[in-house]
Amino acid sequence: MPRRRIQLTTRTPAPLAVDLFTPETGSGPGLVLCPAMEHGTEAVQRAAELFAQEGYVVAVPLSDDANPLRPQDVVACLDVLAAAEQCKGAIAAVSYGSGAGAALRCAAQGLLECVACYQPQGLDALLPELKEVGVPLLLHLQAQLAANSAFADAVRASQKGEVYVYSDGAAGGLVPGGPGAPPSAGIAHSRTLALLRATVGPRYDLSALWDEHRNCEFVSRDADATMRTMVAQPYVNHVPTLIGGYGASDLHHFYSRHFIPNNPADMRSIPVSRTVGADRVVNETILCFTHDREIEWMLPGIAPTGRYVEVALIGIITFRGGKLAHEHIYWDQASVLVQIGLLDPAGLPVAGAEAARKVLDPSLPSNALLRNWTPP
Repeated sequence: MPRRRIQLTTRTPAPLAVDLFTPETGSGPGLVLCPAMEHGTEAVQRAAELFAQEGYVVAVPLSDDANPLRPQDVVACLDVLAAAEQCKGAIAAVSYGSGAGAALRCAAQGLLECVACYQPQGLDALLPELKEVGVPLLLHLQAQLAANSAFADAVRASQKGEVYVYSDGAAGGLVPGGPGAPPSAGIAHSRTLALLRATVGPRYDLSALWDEHRNCEFVSRDADATMRTMVAQPYVNHVPTLIGGYGASDLHHFYSRHFIPNNPADMRSIPVSRTVGADRVVNETILCFTHDREIEWMLPGIAPTGRYVEVALIGIITFRGGKLAHEHIYWDQASVLVQIGLLDPAGLPVAGAEAARKVLDPSLPSNALLRNWTPP
């Protein structure tokens, strides 16, 4: 992400400089990143780069001391953003640990449109000021802190925001998927994005972006065009077979040599449902095809059987800003193997095409695999 350091000259105590990160699009809403003292420069930079990828112009205050972030540090960032031609629209804040106090005080003064706080510290001291905060708040808390936080209780009671509780460390993480990040850090990031998108934007048509990506794969069958719909370092994982790619070079090789050229000519998808969130799409389809060639991503090493297959398939597609970041693709491999004749379903709790057909028609019979089932 483009990064620029702005040296400050102020009459009052303020950061020595502000780092400004801009998105690939060149402009976007403003975001002040309020780090805690314990977070190193490298970790804070990764977080700023991540939010810039999400479409924000990100300002990070720098200081030469180890004191907690002050409201004037946040105000200095706001001044930098207000003067930056790349910053379009309103400004929000994301804070970590001891950085929350400064962000909340600025919110109480009406200087921010919303604030998301990760594992905020010292907030109970700000309880009297909560009534002055008229913008949405989001708290990510560890279970122990949540159980003893009068501020969190007050946020819940005031309906000014949302409080989420985590047991695996997600409330304190800077970058989901980064070194040591817990599994639910991605959930926390999605929740933060939901607040930011609804309050300051930017808003992306993720459903249309997913359709564009799929058209590049299955209509134009163009690996280069497919990669242009994705971030610089994407990944794809077809979960049952562990096949896909991690990183641009690996994934382009996979698309161009093993995925796009080797799909059956009659492969089609019957849409079932699509759920669109702040940064991801969950796509449910019935995939239909004739096994007329080796389908390397689904049935690697299996010679064509000529059998027709219908299988329910789920794609969980995550975006960063306006580009696809990664895909997790799931399907019932046992059902596929039954339909091509490689798995005998006798005595096994598996089903063939009837599993997919019941997704389309829920009135079809249930419980055929329950030996002691009797209709009520």
